[in-house]
Amino acid sequence: MLERPHLKFGPAVLAVVGATALGAGSLAAQDSSLERLNSSERHHEWVAIEQDDRAVHTFVVFPESSEPTAAVIVIHENRGLTDWVRGVADRVAEAGYIALAPDLLSGMGPGGGKTSDYADSNAARDGIYELSQEQVTADLHAVADYAKALPAASGELMVMGFCWGGSQTFHFATQREDLAVAMPFYGTAPTDKKLLSQISCPVYGFYGGNDERVGATIEPTAEEMQALGKIYEPVTYDGASHGFMRRGEGPDATEEDQQALRRSWTRWMEIVSGH
Repeated sequence: MLERPHLKFGPAVLAVVGATALGAGSLAAQDSSLERLNSSERHHEWVAIEQDDRAVHTFVVFPESSEPTAAVIVIHENRGLTDWVRGVADRVAEAGYIALAPDLLSGMGPGGGKTSDYADSNAARDGIYELSQEQVTADLHAVADYAKALPAASGELMVMGFCWGGSQTFHFATQREDLAVAMPFYGTAPTDKKLLSQISCPVYGFYGGNDERVGATIEPTAEEMQALGKIYEPVTYDGASHGFMRRGEGPDATEEDQQALRRSWTRWMEIVSGH
C-alpha cells in the first residue's frame, strides 16, 4: 500500500517512543526483539535517572560512532517498557543515534518496582493510566536533560513514541522548547489549542488506515496546527492497523502492517538524517 499523506505544511524533517493487547503475534515480536537485543553488538546499559524522590530506570543504547551524535528518546506503549520497545531503541542506535527508552512506570509498580514487576501486561497497562501527566512530563524532562549532558551526545534532542507513547510524544513537544523534532506513532494530539501553540519543533506523525479512533483526530489536528503556523506532517498507511510497528514484526502480520513497518522506518531515516 502506498503512503497517504493528509496535509503537508513545510519541508519533511524527527523525534522520543504504546499499544493494545498482546496477542500471539505481539508475543512473537517480543521474542524477535529479545533475539535482536541478545545478538546486538552495540553498547547497552541501564541507568537510574533521579527525578524527585524516584529513579527513572532508562535503557540506553549507544551507536558505533567516532563523533558526538543526536539523542532520541523512545517512549513506550501503554504496556510499559517491554523487550519490543528496547528493540526499537537498539534499531535507533543502529541507525547512528543515542537511544534512551525510559520506564515511566519506575517506582510505581508493586513494591515500588517498574514494568517488569507487574504481574502481567494488563496490570502494567492499568498502572500506566494511573500516572499523572505532571509526573510523566517531569520524568521525560529528566531523561532529556540526562541525554543532552552525555559526553557522547551532540546536544540535539529528538523524541518518538508509540500509541500512549505517541500521545506523550505530541504532548512533550508542547513542553520542551529545545526538541529538534517530535515523531508520534499512532498517538493523538492534545486538544488544547494553547498547548499546541507552545510547540516549537516539526511534528511528523505515522498512522494506520484501519485505526479510526486515532485517525479521526488527524485532520482537526492538522487544521489547528496550520492555523497556528506549526509544522505537522501526518502520513497514513492504507490498510495498516493500530500498532503496526509492533504487529508488523509478528509471524501473523498482515501485508499492510509489514509494508507500513518498512515504509515508516524508511521515512524515519529520511527525517532524522535531515537534522
